[in-house]
Amino acid sequence: MSHASWIERRQRLLAQMQAQGGGVAIIPTAREFIRNNDNCFPFRHDSYFYYLSGFTEPEALLVLVASAGQQRSILFCREKNPEREIWDGYRYGPAAAQQAYGFDAAYAIAELDAQMPELLADAPTLFYCSGADSELDGRLQAWLHSVRGKARSGVTVPDTTVNILALLDEMRLFKDDGEIALMQKAASISGVAHARAMRAARHCKFEYELEAELLHEFRRQGAQSPAYPAIVAGGANACVLHYGANHAQIKDGELVLIDAGCEFDSYASDITRTFPVNGQFSQPQKTLYELVLAAQNAALECARPGARYMDGHNAAVRVLTEGMLETGLLDKNKVGTLEEAIAASAYRQFYMHGTGHWIGLDVHDVGRYRETEKVGAEKPHRQLQPGMAITVEPGIYVRPAEGVPPEFWNIGIRIEDDIVITPDGHLNLSRDTPKTVAEIEAEMRGTINK
Repeated sequence: MSHASWIERRQRLLAQMQAQGGGVAIIPTAREFIRNNDNCFPFRHDSYFYYLSGFTEPEALLVLVASAGQQRSILFCREKNPEREIWDGYRYGPAAAQQAYGFDAAYAIAELDAQMPELLADAPTLFYCSGADSELDGRLQAWLHSVRGKARSGVTVPDTTVNILALLDEMRLFKDDGEIALMQKAASISGVAHARAMRAARHCKFEYELEAELLHEFRRQGAQSPAYPAIVAGGANACVLHYGANHAQIKDGELVLIDAGCEFDSYASDITRTFPVNGQFSQPQKTLYELVLAAQNAALECARPGARYMDGHNAAVRVLTEGMLETGLLDKNKVGTLEEAIAASAYRQFYMHGTGHWIGLDVHDVGRYRETEKVGAEKPHRQLQPGMAITVEPGIYVRPAEGVPPEFWNIGIRIEDDIVITPDGHLNLSRDTPKTVAEIEAEMRGTINK
């Protein structure tokens, strides 16, 4: 993504700040955390900070100043340190970072306490997210206290605080062409990895072996990391929605559910596929699989501008509930008609989650799901618009229970794709990942490309 994109985003946010009377915004990156002894967990920058800066080094903070006379973006980051660079790698330092990323000014992070009182002085509004970083909250209070100490000179502290994340959430909800291109790359890599796992299944004995195939392909294709810990769930484990152990044996005759996606240049993918270990769906597996696929197709028809966010979920629920009645998963004598079963949420015995979420810089991305104003007793779900990105992921999970046909026991199925809303409908970013019964069985007859 070009640095012009980050400059343009800062300018848009500054314009919104200006429209609210001006002020100072403070957006920190993430902290580094010790894993053990002197080793840190792999560092991943804060998504809000990265969205505005493109800067990926730790120990950094962005300040935006919107006043009557000017708009400025200021980066605080680590100084150049040739000795530390021998150990940890290249550091931009303030001067190079300012030039490379288009900031109006840049200072060493060590100067933060000295600079911030000056920047906050006479600012009408503080744009900040309190409570997210207790240490920074404490430093902020010290800066404001320093400004208050100049009250006799006519200097004032901000008298209003605005949650900066509310402004950024709405900006991040709508993806630009550069973001969509990165999400497409992430989804394409993940799709190749899922196909690789399908081809490898008949040679693997444990869930973690399939996970290894995914991770191998992520890195082989240039992805920097998984977007989230992979779910590789064989047999009954697929009925555990957030299963993460990935250590059980996979067995002939069972299904494997894989929910996995990579992150490419900070943008996430999130794809789920379910397939038979031996490469051939049994009839009960096929029946439920095609039911879930039909539910996803119904939800995808609602992935278009003007549709409400929950329309896809409601469409999927209707198809799934009808299928549950037809297969005997739900007893018509107990739950009644299709409409009665839906009204009573009888389907939740086998389908207990929503049909998607926003996706972008975070795998569960930011943004409101409902309108801000109530219509009647509640706020309606918002309408989908071009540039929004969602997942569509219906499923069915059948645990052994009295009255449930035994041929369906321990079958867990989820099918998930990454979708961008376009002016005339939607773009399925994960469209090339094998999905139909025929596509999956054909893929599993192939060999692994080493």
